[in-house]
Order: sequence, then C-alpha cells, then structure tokens
Amino acid sequence: MTVGEQVHEQTSESTRQAATLPGPFGTRALLRLDEALRLADGATGLAFSIYVGDLDEPTRDHAVTLQRQLTDPDRAVLIAVSPNQRLLEVVTGAEARKRIPDRDAKLAALSMAAAFGGGDLTGGLVSGIDQLASRAGRALVSHA
Repeated sequence: MTVGEQVHEQTSESTRQAATLPGPFGTRALLRLDEALRLADGATGLAFSIYVGDLDEPTRDHAVTLQRQLTDPDRAVLIAVSPNQRLLEVVTGAEARKRIPDRDAKLAALSMAAAFGGGDLTGGLVSGIDQLASRAGRALVSHA
C-alpha cells in the first residue's frame, strides 16, 4: 500500500517507538485502509493500491506511470488521490479492466469524490475500494 507516508522505526535499548512523517492519515485510518486493501486483494485476486500525493502534469499520465510501477500491473488497480490538486484517478491494468469496466470505475470515483468533498478522505477510499472490489467479483480459482 502506498499512501504518501513513510514510517521510520527507531529502536533503543529498552523501547521501540515508531515515528510517522506528517501526512493525511493517522494510525487508525492507516489500519482501516490496510484492512480494506487486504480484503479487496484477497477477495478478487487483483492488487489494489493507493497513492496520496501530488500528481505531475498531465496528471492522468502520472497516475498511469505509477500504476505501471506496481507489481503485476496488468492485475493492479491504483487509486491516486491528490487532495491539494483536488484530483482523483482510478487506473486499472489490462486484466483488472476486464473485471472493472471504466464505467464502474467512474461510478466508484464519483462516490469517493463525494466523500472527499465532505472531508472524509479515509472513508471515501475505503468505500471506493469496496465498490471496485465488489464490481470485480470473486477471484477465479483454478484447479490443478
């Protein structure tokens, strides 16, 4: 999961403490997002990822470039959000697109944008991941 934040762990002799760089998500929000991504990945067999941060112009091309850098980009779904630019891009790989048509990705994006407009970044992302995963359906299990 990429959320535009990095966690750096420091270990001392007797204590271990995590320092989080400034970002839009607290620990509870990160846990909710991680759970949503894990459930979506497991249910669909696709790889869902989130990017939160500024997107270079042209923003769609930048989001596509980020999606192509993911492991197995053909099966990857990237939700790229730039709160500062008020932009949202959903990018699906070739295999993922067969299961999540552009129309359904746009509907999920509209739902996410409505939540973002109400100030709920985490809730919008969790809802969007759920909608995309529901549309993709269950992973096909091959019997060897």
